[in-house]
Amino acid sequence: MKHYVIVGCGTAAVGCVEGIRSADKEGKITIISAENHPAYCRPLISYFLEDKTTEEKMRYRDASFYEENGCDVMYGTRVTEIDVERKTVLTDRNVEIPFDKLCVATGSSPFVPPMENIENVEKKYSFLTLDDAKALKEAVEPSARVLIVGAGLIGLKCAEGLCALTENITVCDLSDHILSSILDAADAEVVQKHLEEKGIRFFLHNSVKSFENNNAVMQGGEQIPFDILVTAVGVRANIGIFRDAGGDCGRGITVNERMETSVCDIYAAGDCTESRDVTDGNIKIMALMPNAYMQGFTAGCNMAGGEKTFDNAIPMNSIGFFGYHLMTAGRRNGKEFVQTNNESVKRLYFDGERLVGFVLLGDVKNAGIYTHFIRSRIPVDDSVTENMKKSPNLSLYDIKKRRNILESVV
Repeated sequence: MKHYVIVGCGTAAVGCVEGIRSADKEGKITIISAENHPAYCRPLISYFLEDKTTEEKMRYRDASFYEENGCDVMYGTRVTEIDVERKTVLTDRNVEIPFDKLCVATGSSPFVPPMENIENVEKKYSFLTLDDAKALKEAVEPSARVLIVGAGLIGLKCAEGLCALTENITVCDLSDHILSSILDAADAEVVQKHLEEKGIRFFLHNSVKSFENNNAVMQGGEQIPFDILVTAVGVRANIGIFRDAGGDCGRGITVNERMETSVCDIYAAGDCTESRDVTDGNIKIMALMPNAYMQGFTAGCNMAGGEKTFDNAIPMNSIGFFGYHLMTAGRRNGKEFVQTNNESVKRLYFDGERLVGFVLLGDVKNAGIYTHFIRSRIPVDDSVTENMKKSPNLSLYDIKKRRNILESVV
């Protein structure tokens, strides 16, 4: 009987368990989780702040998932070392665990840039985990002044969630516009307007130089008083234990289409990995739940002797702020089609006969069809391209594909 060990307990780990069980119903599965919670949907932690969801509703799988799949879960435990030669992992409890196949699904951790005297700030928080949300929720009072460093996805979702707890929220960022990793300045201005209407203030093209008591001294010389500090500048892949074991890494763990690493019998999946973006051919970290699950499932299937590849990863974001939604996928260059209508924006990007990217603001109802064409790399002729621009629907597909899609939803 094989012993499968999974380091991590997030979306990729769930995919790995289901991949293993698709090929091996009997093997032993051990999951080592640094957190004390079953797998949950991280994007929902802002709604937890607002009491729009509960810890139970955030679960990625039913409470019985681990028992039904024969998993032994070690909560609140970290792996400190991987012994490649002996095929064991060592935990921070000094427990050594042997494995036949190992999947590293360690995710990512917050990145905090250098800021003078940040160590003296008493009430400072990150916003990446359920425990972060719990701590922040307990700390924030209605009169609290909150300063969020970082105007990306994490920082802005934190700001949205905190609006239910306090009316005094300021967001600063070194970039000259919000969401700079996924939007251009013009589209970002549309989203920023919605956030400002809810009372959120912005200091852009300006970030914190140092802290003096409860004042943030900005690079431009301004001072922002605060009671609570949230750092949400970005994240870095947790690659340390694998890199220390001699495994190949870039910004993330290097994997192939089977999720195999450079070390025999060790696989990796999720936010700790880097893979090829099919829209531009570049190797990068694409940290999002659909990719993490598919990578995990692929790894698990192959760990158990199956045959599975995942070769159509794309960068993608789906997010909403106070009911205003936006979605992006693929790359933002190529021949551009733009359509605007009131507060809705549609940008489609084509490379020859292929759709390679899109940005949708406000109206996102056709995102699934666009995403499928990008991920599948389906070439389209001029007539299909025109229909795709105006009103995408099942008529874009050939009759066989239409039949398969309709049968799958019956």
